[in-house]
Amino acid sequence: MNYQTAKYLLGAAKLAQLPPDEGIEVAFAGRSNAGKSSALNTLTQQKSLARTSKTPGRTQLINVFTLDEDRRLIDLPGYGYAKVPEAMKLQWQEELSRYLQQRKCLRGLVLLMDIRHFLKDSDQDMLAWASEVGLPVHCLLSKADKLKQGAKSKAVLQCKKAVKELHPTATVQAFSSLKREGLDQLYKILDEWYQPSEESEEQSQ
Repeated sequence: MNYQTAKYLLGAAKLAQLPPDEGIEVAFAGRSNAGKSSALNTLTQQKSLARTSKTPGRTQLINVFTLDEDRRLIDLPGYGYAKVPEAMKLQWQEELSRYLQQRKCLRGLVLLMDIRHFLKDSDQDMLAWASEVGLPVHCLLSKADKLKQGAKSKAVLQCKKAVKELHPTATVQAFSSLKREGLDQLYKILDEWYQPSEESEEQSQ
């Protein structure tokens, strides 16, 4: 897969505004200060594909980026930090839940968590939702450059153990947008998810 071809398509406030529920989507989710936009920009080698801001919580829509005719990257609204009214936070949470549970073309979820502050309540909710609907999850422990090697390895092991109880098949890795650390591992996971399933290939024949 060539992730550099990613192009912004649209921002949706509600599920009904998304493209038709077909093809393959992979969604990026995480708390508003987890480095989600930076990870998307590093992944696609584009400096400003996803908006980065010093004010966490700027992503307030479900942002859709196309990779080709059948594959899309989804940037879900950041949660847990944004200075917005409580009613709006609840609406975001409702749309997130609905997207995770109802979107049939969603193949996997990349969950961004700061390696120094992982598995907050909202992250646990996200893993629980995904586990409930059988959605694969790959956890990116971002800002890994902030820790020394020993502390980083310890954090990854601790997170793997805790994640396993919430979502038994979820995978975990350290990641740094700044140092481009862990990018090959992320590409490998995404490449697998973007492979057409046998079922969809049979339907298209």
